[in-house]
Amino acid sequence: MNPRQELTKLRAQVSARILGQPELVEQLLLALLADGHVLLEGLPGLAKTRTVKTLASCLEARMRRIQFTPDLLPSDLTGTEILQQDGNQPALRFEPGPLFGNLILADEINRAPAKVQAALLEAMEERQITVAGTSHAMPKLFLVLATQNPIEQEGTYPLPEAQLDRFVMKVTLSYPSHDEECNMLRLVRSEEQGNPSQRTHNPVRMNPEIVFTARREISDLYVAPAVDQYIVDLVHASRPHTTSDSDLQRWLSAGASPRAAIALDRVARAHAWLAGQDHVTPDNVRAVCYPVLRHRLRLSYDAIADGVRPDEIVSRLLDRVAIPA
Repeated sequence: MNPRQELTKLRAQVSARILGQPELVEQLLLALLADGHVLLEGLPGLAKTRTVKTLASCLEARMRRIQFTPDLLPSDLTGTEILQQDGNQPALRFEPGPLFGNLILADEINRAPAKVQAALLEAMEERQITVAGTSHAMPKLFLVLATQNPIEQEGTYPLPEAQLDRFVMKVTLSYPSHDEECNMLRLVRSEEQGNPSQRTHNPVRMNPEIVFTARREISDLYVAPAVDQYIVDLVHASRPHTTSDSDLQRWLSAGASPRAAIALDRVARAHAWLAGQDHVTPDNVRAVCYPVLRHRLRLSYDAIADGVRPDEIVSRLLDRVAIPA
């Protein structure tokens, strides 16, 4: 079975246990293939934590859950050096923290203060942690899957723009349909009963090497110069000092960074590969624009006063930027 078939099978396994969130499952797979971190935002009870746990259970990977709280310390994430006896001499030994895993569930990430948020920056971008002047590499498979609640903002700390930019995608969750919620009740009852007929209780765990093979194939996917131009045009149109749209100039105080263009390219290639294409089209770029760009746009006071939301601005960008033929 080739990597694409294995990833398709993985998507089916996760979707069988996460009902009513097909876009969430697909976007998590895209992030896995694009080697990028994901910020999940949704109201309580929309299966954010369950989805991450389910994905980890379908992979031969170590999952680490970190519950972010206001009293968390950076060393609670990264680990610290401890003093131990080495023969007759005392010696310092680095004890890795929970950040040294494959899939890191950062639950309610916005409940930790800035010092703890800063501890994630190096790990997310440089794929290493520096403690006491020594750098420690993260595992080859390393994804931060963070969750946050859009309501109940008391006692929370807004994520800084520098950290938001390190998430390749921000995925927003909505309520499932009536039929999906009915199916959900039956699924949960079946799990409580331990029904052996449910194949999803014993998923076949996929070797991470398949993910690495898929990433190599994705890196070889052909991207035409016109598609590169389209990606850059979208990013430039989001910046108030380079766009010609007067409303966007008024609504945006800062646009997407060059990292956004890199993220659009990587996720669009993953989207094309997962669809079985051998090249990237503008449709692939447009399909991933919302999760890639929505958290990278800084709205002005005028936009907030007008009730403009980031997704509306992304829609305007897609309408105004010409699609290459």
